[in-house]
Amino acid sequence: MSCDKDKLFNSGVLVEHVEGALLPPQEKWEAKKGGYVVIECPKRIPCNPCHTSCPAGAVLPFEDINDTPKIDYDKCTGCGICVSRCPGLACFVIDLTVGKGQALIKLPYEMLPLPSKGQKVKCLNRVGEEVAEGEITSVTEPSKDKTYVLSVLIPKDKADDIRAVKVQ
Repeated sequence: MSCDKDKLFNSGVLVEHVEGALLPPQEKWEAKKGGYVVIECPKRIPCNPCHTSCPAGAVLPFEDINDTPKIDYDKCTGCGICVSRCPGLACFVIDLTVGKGQALIKLPYEMLPLPSKGQKVKCLNRVGEEVAEGEITSVTEPSKDKTYVLSVLIPKDKADDIRAVKVQ
């Protein structure tokens, strides 16, 4: 899918995949427990915290600081550190192996109130519309910088749509 750049830059809302969005190879994605990072950077800007924070070296070094990230999926552990370190909130981890028509998504979260484990949340798409209900399985603050990572159990068929949650 390509992104309608006029809509993106006029509204600030990323409404669909960015052209070249980083998605793992489908055959690997369906089989790897722990999931893989999905990065949706809409524009080349001078930014590389996803690379510098990755303990496994899965986000490859940038040739130019303005490059969009490239992933070595054989190295990605799905740890979610890049999720909390991305200033553009463009990194997510999606695990498609949890079973029973469900997926687990790790999302950045910088709002209050902070949800708690077991809490039901409304799952939002890229434009803020409610598309499903999810359940918080964990809340972590890997970088101790107030960007939390929520692990949310969601319907598997919505894994490519959900990019935020609304706490009730």
